[in-house]
Amino acid sequence: MKSYRDLIVWQKLVTMVTLVFKLLADFPYEEEFGLTSQTKRSSVSRSSNIAEGFGRNYTKDYARFLQIARGSLFEMQTQLQIAVNLSFIKDVDLEEIKSLSIEIEKNA
Repeated sequence: MKSYRDLIVWQKLVTMVTLVFKLLADFPYEEEFGLTSQTKRSSVSRSSNIAEGFGRNYTKDYARFLQIARGSLFEMQTQLQIAVNLSFIKDVDLEEIKSLSIEIEKNA
């Protein structure tokens, strides 16, 4: 493997980030610096941490970045559930994101 871009998990995460950003576009304006911003950060950090960890010279460093990415996945899942609970989005709007998220969680 030559690049983090070859990792299937990274590719799926980038797809998920795109879906999350599109979903967040309809959040209430008053959440722009709250839940919207926090959810964007947690979604982006997963693929970023995998890329950064891949670039490290030590397996232990890479493993640590993978752990951080896994934690960010759970963080994003929680934030999106809160958005459902607050009626910012419907559970049905999350189907594709949930599917990708569960698949990534099983393989991470």
